[in-house]
Amino acid sequence: MIELAIYNVDGQEVETLKVDESTLGGSVRHPLIKQAIVMYHANKRVGTASTKSRSMVSGSGRKLFRQKGTGSARAGNRRTGKRVGGGVSFAKTARDFGKRMPRKQKRLAKDSAVLAKLLSNNVVVIDGLGFQEPRTRDFAGVLKNLKIERSCLVATSGYDDSVYRSAKNIHKVAVMPVAELNAGDICSHQKMLFTKEAFLTFLDRDESREGRG
Repeated sequence: MIELAIYNVDGQEVETLKVDESTLGGSVRHPLIKQAIVMYHANKRVGTASTKSRSMVSGSGRKLFRQKGTGSARAGNRRTGKRVGGGVSFAKTARDFGKRMPRKQKRLAKDSAVLAKLLSNNVVVIDGLGFQEPRTRDFAGVLKNLKIERSCLVATSGYDDSVYRSAKNIHKVAVMPVAELNAGDICSHQKMLFTKEAFLTFLDRDESREGRG
């Protein structure tokens, strides 16, 4: 059982929350996390790079001169990849680098990533992030009070425009609704900051209400 402190915006501990590791799979599945990270990175690749092969460039296909007796090196046609203006050998073509994982595997990878953060004391829970209006200085002050000095992923119960706009200009800080969390984004940040409501929502194991993350 993991005992997790809950703080207010001033960095003061107001209550504690006990988390059962079995709720998040019981153990960290490192191979599954690696598979998920590879998938998310692959899905970000555009895959539009392309070059022209010999069949795509203009020029005669006739051999430039006979094979022997000229005193020059042998030569093929003008479209060969060894000549300026010729085609590219093993030309690149547009392709889809996308990978897929079963939905349950993605969920287990996400749970393992959060469990790894919990075990390394890199999860912070706050009782709420209520901003009347977007203010970057106020959000930066909250992070300072919570002693979060490195990259951080902020998870909220739903989309909050004030929180998002307050954090978007802070370096290496991202805000995401808890329903959209995935192992790739979790592992790419040093710390995780949950609102209490978001964390309780995340611990709810009702799969019928889970997103596809």
